[in-house]
Amino acid sequence: MDQIRVRFAPAPTGYLHIGGARTALFTWLFAKQNKGTFILRIDDTDEARSTEESTRGILDSMRWLGLDWDQGPEVGGPHAPYFQSERTNIYKEYIQKLLDSGHAYYCYCTKEELDAEKAKAGWDYRYSGKCYQLTEVDKRRYETEGRKPTVRLKVTGDTIVVPDLIKGYVEFKAETMDDFIIVRSNGTPLYNFTSTIDDALMQITHVIRGEDHLSNTPKQILIYQALGFEAPKFAHAPTVLDKEGKKLSKRRHGELVAIDYYQKSGYLPEAMVNFLVRLGWSYDDKEEMFTVDELIQKFDIGRVGKSASIFDIQKLQWLNREYIMKRNIHERTDLVVPFLRKAGLLNDSANNPLNPPLLRGTDAEKRIWLEKMVEAIGDRMTTLADIETHSSFFFADEPEYDEKAVQKSLKKDFVPGMLRDLKSIFSNLEPFDENTIEAKIREYAERSGLGGKVMLPTRVAITGKSTGPGLFESLALLGRDKVLQRIDKAMELL
Repeated sequence: MDQIRVRFAPAPTGYLHIGGARTALFTWLFAKQNKGTFILRIDDTDEARSTEESTRGILDSMRWLGLDWDQGPEVGGPHAPYFQSERTNIYKEYIQKLLDSGHAYYCYCTKEELDAEKAKAGWDYRYSGKCYQLTEVDKRRYETEGRKPTVRLKVTGDTIVVPDLIKGYVEFKAETMDDFIIVRSNGTPLYNFTSTIDDALMQITHVIRGEDHLSNTPKQILIYQALGFEAPKFAHAPTVLDKEGKKLSKRRHGELVAIDYYQKSGYLPEAMVNFLVRLGWSYDDKEEMFTVDELIQKFDIGRVGKSASIFDIQKLQWLNREYIMKRNIHERTDLVVPFLRKAGLLNDSANNPLNPPLLRGTDAEKRIWLEKMVEAIGDRMTTLADIETHSSFFFADEPEYDEKAVQKSLKKDFVPGMLRDLKSIFSNLEPFDENTIEAKIREYAERSGLGGKVMLPTRVAITGKSTGPGLFESLALLGRDKVLQRIDKAMELL
């Protein structure tokens, strides 16, 4: 097995989790860096919890992150099928080999018998292995009683050494391990068995996964040894925790642990990839952002830390803002349009009365207006979905006034007169564009003696808020008619 072959094997019992996506990314980068093969396998042996919807969601999230697979669902490959639920006959064949060689045996113990063993042994309980010595007569008698056997692997040997690429050498004492179950009493093979068989037959050379799987590794190595397979190399990445040191979970963190949440919320895949790779891996203390090609070149599984990684949503938000601003204005506009439509702000009808006047023209004119609006909003968006918050006043028939801003900025003695003056100026202003608006407002501020006092009340009167995109750009984007209407509306408040 000279060529590097790695796999990501999610269980389709829900969304693609942050931790799972990090594992998939590490595995994908390792394959790309070594010109190896990246295999996607769906571990769907849990029939009760596995769903087609979850499978589709996982595949969609993988594609969104840019983690294409060389072999697996939808693309096929020499080791198909890539769904464990379709590999039942393969598992039966290798179970029988273990039974025939004496490395596994049927266990007819009932739950009550096992509970009694545990109670007698106390805290240091290990299964006694008594069913290993059953005769054929004993087995037939139990089957006549209606007992359905499990299959256990016979644990032998002394110390199991795992040369982990991240954690170093990890040792497990075989003498502390049970003869563990590899097939349930209903005939369903368990994870440690199916995963080992598939990894062996798919010629996996390296298994990269979360450290919560470390305890499974000695069991899997014993299965490899019992069947005469060469075990792959293992790398167990550290757990991802929240800022309070708690493990990420749906119960505690809700949708924040799901990759598709970030996709729907307007995060860019390149930001998420950068964020995920830094959950445990570091290149140096200086570089924060990497292209995919740079990651393929620089990623080193040996530089993944041993201690837990901290999920910091503020860091992800910072990265996302940076990546949004790295896009040119045409790309940024393309990215926000779906979110404007989803928010009900952007209507394709050229005559929609809710659209700003300059957004009621030809497609080319609408595009120019949208790009100017996105340019005005600048780096205020943390996510693409934030476009709604920062642009809604452009599309509203009337601004939604912030009461605190009104009290602080509009309830001043000079404001009514100032608004009347500005209405007069704007009514005859030509052209009604950003530069001309700025020049006239500054000229008025100086001439009236109000100076800097003009800007904030003007902003609140016309946008309803005390913060937002540049004032002069905003007035130009709204157009003369809407600006005059909003001045009238603001004067009604006074």
